[in-house]
Amino acid sequence: MWWWVLLACVIAYLTKSAGYLIPSSRLESPRITRLAGILTVGLLAALITMNTFADGQALRVDARLAALIVALGACALRAPYLLVVVLGAAAAALVRLSGWG
Repeated sequence: MWWWVLLACVIAYLTKSAGYLIPSSRLESPRITRLAGILTVGLLAALITMNTFADGQALRVDARLAALIVALGACALRAPYLLVVVLGAAAAALVRLSGWG
């Protein structure tokens, strides 16, 4: 199994290193910049969705949803990142303490 992990590490390293071979003129084009922004937002949205609603192979609504809502509210109020994390964790803990999720 460790060979697969090492192979994945080597592939990730080579992929990242290949980025340095691309000329900067190609990376600074408006089309590539726009595409990178769209992909970043899409991947972040997918990550948040999977971490909030996924339970193995099923979808489930639990205390993580309350944590996400509180964290989004704190972000909207421009709270510092550490406070956003603490408020989200506190919301999840309170919801779990109440018996839901």
